[in-house]
Amino acid sequence: MVILKTVESKFFQSEIPYKPMGKYVHFLTIRITESYPLFQTDAELNKARVRAGVKDKTTISRLSMFKRKQSTPERLVGRELLRNYGFMTAEECEYNVNFAMDNPDCIIYGFAIGDSGSEKSKVVVDTAFSITAFDESHETFTLNAPYENGTMASKGENGSKPGEVTSRINQQDHIRPQVFFPSIVTLKDPTEASFLYVFNNILRTRHYGAQTTRTGRVRNELIGVVFADGEITSNLRWTQAIYDQMKSNNTLNAPDPLDEDDVITAAKNAIEALMADEFIVHTDFIGDAFVSLINEVKTLTGSEKGIQAILQKADAEAKDYAKKHISKKKTAAKAGKE
Repeated sequence: MVILKTVESKFFQSEIPYKPMGKYVHFLTIRITESYPLFQTDAELNKARVRAGVKDKTTISRLSMFKRKQSTPERLVGRELLRNYGFMTAEECEYNVNFAMDNPDCIIYGFAIGDSGSEKSKVVVDTAFSITAFDESHETFTLNAPYENGTMASKGENGSKPGEVTSRINQQDHIRPQVFFPSIVTLKDPTEASFLYVFNNILRTRHYGAQTTRTGRVRNELIGVVFADGEITSNLRWTQAIYDQMKSNNTLNAPDPLDEDDVITAAKNAIEALMADEFIVHTDFIGDAFVSLINEVKTLTGSEKGIQAILQKADAEAKDYAKKHISKKKTAAKAGKE
């Protein structure tokens, strides 16, 4: 059963192939912070020293959003939906503990369970970088714990003097709102259902970064998808090309945040220019060509009937794949032990 009407079936595999077959779809995403998220390792925000643009050879520090900071929240949203609509239970498939190995999350995003089996992810996500420099994109907050009287100071308990600020004080760097991270999410050998499953996960995911905080709000703005027979440009090069576009248009107004409309316009122009230099076969849905596709996807995923149809088809494909290939791996592993 064909679900999409705006994309030709030739771009999709009829079933999930066991070996790479050379079909790719690339989701062109701009991740926009809408609160104060934390993308960090060892208590420091992740950053990298890189060139500002492709043409602008100035070296700057940029915030980095590592690949797992992007892919993990998106697959968790997908798992939540699978449980909500009865295609998976928490008991049969627990993330990073006990994978069921036969549902869309396990087959599309991959898993590894020691000797029990593994499946390589068909979703490829690389580190994303902020368009603006590190110094313009973060703030340092001083954190402490208030008492019941509404103050941040102690009441003379545990040997401290009344009115003294307690030792429960800390400084933490946070990423500012309206910081933009261009990111290309790639799905290898998509079926129609896996394409829609990953597409929906990107659209629905709202929180990234440190999961223990009450912040981390991020909105994903998709500007297009590219079907190709190979991989396309990197996140870093796309970000640098956007920077060059915005610099030439005089829309980099530091220390003020970037204007979203300016970023989206520069992102579209930059990726179109980069795709024109590619030496692979590709079909681009960018700008006006993308409008009808994203509208159809949003209509599908915005109704209970539509999302159930997507999940049902994705689940059937995953179980068929697991029956053909995962069970063979488990049998071979068991035989090897004996």
